[in-house]
Amino acid sequence: MNAETIAEAALLDLTIRALTHGGMRAEEAAQAARVLVLAELAGLTTHGISRVGQYLNRVKVGGIDPRADLQVMRLMPALAMVDGRNGIGPLIGMRGLAEAMVGARDCGIGAAFARGSNHFGPILPYALIAAEQGFVTLIASNATTTIAPWGGKDTRLGNNPIGIGVPNSGGDPVILDMALSVAARAKIRDLAASGAPLPEGWATDAEGRPTTDAKAALAGFLLPVGGHKGYGLAVMVDLLAGLLSGAAYLTHVQAWDKNPEVAQNLGHIFIAIDATKLASRESFASRMADFIGILHATPPADPAQKVLVPGERELTTLKRQRAEGVRVKAAELRILRELAGGARATGTAS
Repeated sequence: MNAETIAEAALLDLTIRALTHGGMRAEEAAQAARVLVLAELAGLTTHGISRVGQYLNRVKVGGIDPRADLQVMRLMPALAMVDGRNGIGPLIGMRGLAEAMVGARDCGIGAAFARGSNHFGPILPYALIAAEQGFVTLIASNATTTIAPWGGKDTRLGNNPIGIGVPNSGGDPVILDMALSVAARAKIRDLAASGAPLPEGWATDAEGRPTTDAKAALAGFLLPVGGHKGYGLAVMVDLLAGLLSGAAYLTHVQAWDKNPEVAQNLGHIFIAIDATKLASRESFASRMADFIGILHATPPADPAQKVLVPGERELTTLKRQRAEGVRVKAAELRILRELAGGARATGTAS
């Protein structure tokens, strides 16, 4: 892969400038950039800085309002609603997370729903930010329809991501961040672009037949993880994040790639729990160490591959790239620089 190494601070600065140049207010661009750069650091590159260009292309055609005035309604001490008013998704996500944590600080548990949103990046950055402040989180979003109901042959559901994060004052948090298909559509797009075959069991063609042709899969639909169980979970996520929030749901969600000029009206849900209200810092850290230790001590089926906890691989990648610099595809970095006004960030090395 033709890539460059860039320091985290330089990549963050470049991303902020690109979003600001695209119309966002600087302070809000910094919040959105934080999500995307954390994703890049963790190796979640399909949901990292490559999304900046996608967001700003939709801004150009009127599909996203980069200067949307978000509205926050505190419905109850522990319950909030965020109306994103068709703004940049990661900004709306950060506001939703913040409002959920406000409720949790006051009441021990807090929830925030968000509507009027767009693609908000991966869940891991939000869960990590909350975990660093001592909060357990459950976060979910609905998405463009790419999954057929179990037994059906046409898409009705999004590849709705759901995540759970548990803080750990004695080490890294444990973070589950998963979409509900066997593989993300972004990965299929990457394979289609490269001409590589699709692994079996990832997707079907337009007629609902399993396929290993990535281009045919893009015209078809994704297969849910766990079969009917994944379908059921996708339904419940859309009920929580889409229907309850007052956002679009199921086929009412607009496809950003087919109708980039139309507001998606995605919905998200953020639930935060203040772990410090449940146990002392020392007790919780001790129990987390024991919990993780039991899993790590599992004899591996492959001696070369130790047993990991959810999110461990991504957080290991994040720490390494924070120390050594972030490896970014040269083409994506070039686009980001162009979006930032052509300026070259400092702190880079080929």
